[in-house]
Amino acid sequence: MTIGKYNEGVMEPLKDIRVLAVTVYLAGPFCSMNLARMGAEVIKVEIPGKGDPVRGNGPFAGPKGTSSQRQTDDDISTRFLKRTQGVKSITLDLKTTKGKQMFLDMAKECDVVLENLAPGSLRRIGLGYGEVAKVNPGIIYCSISGYGQTGPYAEKPAHDPQIQGMSGLMDINGEEGRPPVKVGFYVGDLVTPMFACYSILAALREKERTGQGQYLDVSMMDTLVSMMFMENLEETIADGQPLRTGNISRSGPTGLYQTKNGDLSLTVTSDDQWGRLSRALEAPNLLEDPRFSDYAARTVNVEDARQEIQRLIGAFTLEDALKRLEEFDVPCAPVRTAEQVMKDQHFWDRGTLLPMLHAAMDRPVEGVASGFPVKFSGGELPKVAGAPTLGMHNKEIFHKLLGLTGQDLKQLKKDKVI
Repeated sequence: MTIGKYNEGVMEPLKDIRVLAVTVYLAGPFCSMNLARMGAEVIKVEIPGKGDPVRGNGPFAGPKGTSSQRQTDDDISTRFLKRTQGVKSITLDLKTTKGKQMFLDMAKECDVVLENLAPGSLRRIGLGYGEVAKVNPGIIYCSISGYGQTGPYAEKPAHDPQIQGMSGLMDINGEEGRPPVKVGFYVGDLVTPMFACYSILAALREKERTGQGQYLDVSMMDTLVSMMFMENLEETIADGQPLRTGNISRSGPTGLYQTKNGDLSLTVTSDDQWGRLSRALEAPNLLEDPRFSDYAARTVNVEDARQEIQRLIGAFTLEDALKRLEEFDVPCAPVRTAEQVMKDQHFWDRGTLLPMLHAAMDRPVEGVASGFPVKFSGGELPKVAGAPTLGMHNKEIFHKLLGLTGQDLKQLKKDKVI
């Protein structure tokens, strides 16, 4: 793919923000990476010799290419690669007395502490918000967890699949009369960090006004629940209707339709859209049929309307159907595969898809891409460095924040602190 440019300027809105991150798996690292994309200096604290558990999950990218097996110590999991672009890695054993003190000393020089360990993990070893706030009262300390830091579920272990179930999301996903279905990607792990990111920015803005830091308790389950209960779902529950609608909609014949050679998604809710659809399909009977005379009638007779549309659309190829529908301004789109999306130049031109970089390689990793979906008129976001090898930034960070020398680092390594 050809990599496009949005504009020529570069802006770093979070250039002066430093984040100390104790993050693993997906939710915390995804939050970290998005802050780094905005120009923040994000320091990822990892376990010496082990690092983030995701580092061990293949396939692996490295100087010898991409494979299911790790070839060298510099090879990085492609999962880790996509979650740590622009992030710096240090190793530090937080269970040692020296490691804890070093963490607190670094926290003095940071604006944000971010963690997504099991609730209370850092607090139990003396690195919770209370301890950090004593040495840095202005710190923004953000904890991301499955169920939150309080409440009856706080101690329950959870990953995205459990959160999708507990939040009720799976109950509304799938087809009527069939088992619940989870969303095909880690929606809780990815949406929650977005709430965390802008809450961190809000807390930083509040600190500018008041000088006070604060603690942010971000829950994956709370996030999904807050997004679920829209008007249509509330009405469905009140009316006692089945929650699962699959690829269709109760508010008219909006949904998925099959052509001769592919599927398309169609939206027809208003009377005006229904009229345009009838003209696009050259079917005046759709307007004449009393079952479909207005929105209310089509909602009552939604299955009949769907069957009639399917009969008409099924006679066309996907290309012809889309051409007719678009000509009459009927909202529609083909249902594409993930592979087709990856190959769409639109996303590469806009920067939605960008090549992933590896600290040990001088070229992008083939077949792995992830970008940022928002475009700023003030300039491009900075080009971030590649994902780091384990402990890659020990010398830089420990010298810059703690003034440690090479000899100091040798002793710390000997003592297994780093």
